[in-house]
Amino acid sequence: MIDEKDRQLIFDSAKHTPYLQHLGIELVEIEIGKAVMKMAMREELRQPYGVLHGGATASLIDTATAYAVISATERGEKATTVDLTVHYLRPVTEGICTCTATVVRAGKRLITVSAEAHNEQGKLIATALSTYTKI
Repeated sequence: MIDEKDRQLIFDSAKHTPYLQHLGIELVEIEIGKAVMKMAMREELRQPYGVLHGGATASLIDTATAYAVISATERGEKATTVDLTVHYLRPVTEGICTCTATVVRAGKRLITVSAEAHNEQGKLIATALSTYTKI
């Protein structure tokens, strides 16, 4: 279990990260090995065909997986993305996207995380698998 002090530090980190502010990504829930984040569709996030840009979806997923890793590592430990494979399953034109990321395996050096992103209707819009390395 994450103590209240660590929980507050993690939420503050998410709230004050400029890139997350830019995209409108918010941390919703954090527990050991799991993070839930959300992002509202906005005009600035649309690609030329009017749907949510794949890069915005990937950023939501990459951020959720990163926070899942943060929740599963010791305070002061750092990790960075080695790879991220995203499968886009459904376009998004409106509403809020929510991503749940879960640590699948945390080894001595590598951490594998899976993620699912859903639209406001609960339909799966993307899945992902990511690997992090401790640095």
